[in-house]
Amino acid sequence: MMHEFELIKTFFATQTEHRADVIHGIGDDAAVLRLPKDQELVVTTDTLVAGVHFSEQTSPYDLGYKALAVNLSDLAAMGATPAWVTLAITLPKANEKWLQGFCDGFFTLANRYQVQLIGGDVTHGPLAMTVTALGLLPPQTALLRSQAKSDDLLYVSGTLGDAGLGLAYLKDQLTLPIEAQRFVLERLHRPEPRIELGLALRHHAHAAIDISDGLAADLGHILEESKVGALVYVDQLPLSFALQDNLSPEQAISLALTAGDDYELCFTVAPNQRAALEKTLSSLACRYTCIGHIKKCVGLTLQYQNGNLYHGPVQGYQHF
Repeated sequence: MMHEFELIKTFFATQTEHRADVIHGIGDDAAVLRLPKDQELVVTTDTLVAGVHFSEQTSPYDLGYKALAVNLSDLAAMGATPAWVTLAITLPKANEKWLQGFCDGFFTLANRYQVQLIGGDVTHGPLAMTVTALGLLPPQTALLRSQAKSDDLLYVSGTLGDAGLGLAYLKDQLTLPIEAQRFVLERLHRPEPRIELGLALRHHAHAAIDISDGLAADLGHILEESKVGALVYVDQLPLSFALQDNLSPEQAISLALTAGDDYELCFTVAPNQRAALEKTLSSLACRYTCIGHIKKCVGLTLQYQNGNLYHGPVQGYQHF
């Protein structure tokens, strides 16, 4: 059985991504980085715990991919360019096949976004992993939750509720055809961080957040920090074929509002920026939908376009 430093050398110090701004990475007590001029540092951390954030039947490749993806999603929501990551992983045993699968998933995504692993820790215990991601952005360009303005248009990227449908399928709460199974499980296990979208939004958006705990809950953070309200048309929420074909309209809307793990972006844009936004985003392979607007009066109003109020569930994922 490999010991800690053998594991690090074999699986984590052999990545192919080597950034010029990493002076010293894995192998010392701490990493040494060269920060570019006129750039601010953005830092985020997420932890995934077996039995809480994923089942132990989840493939190691998917775990490696998602552990990094959820952190890159946070950087995307800030409008930051990913640069470096650290990884602290706790393992019940040193399973080399499992570790290889985990690293394959982790580094597949890291290489896609030119992200270098610069350090971390390996310990023995119940399966869990904590990633800290660091990114860069020009001064005073960060997308914050606190900057939404009254009358801003409210947008979301992609489609909503897919990961929640995948989780319901895994829990045997419903059956799905094969094509829908593949789609929602891919969305659950391998979310796509909206990095390119976040970078584009620097020039157009007022506020942004990534949807990790459900649209209603995460939009609520923007409203609270910005001290504003919002009107959302629930029949404008973007839904995939999997939700539309396998759930009633009411069930699909409920899942789109409350299910977590989609890692899409929710953002606000001034009405006079709409044309410029659409022109910028036309070059991105990313769906985006206007679902309502910000209003001065605090609180979240959910209604249909015919004026009828939505009375379904709105509570997202609760950590405690």
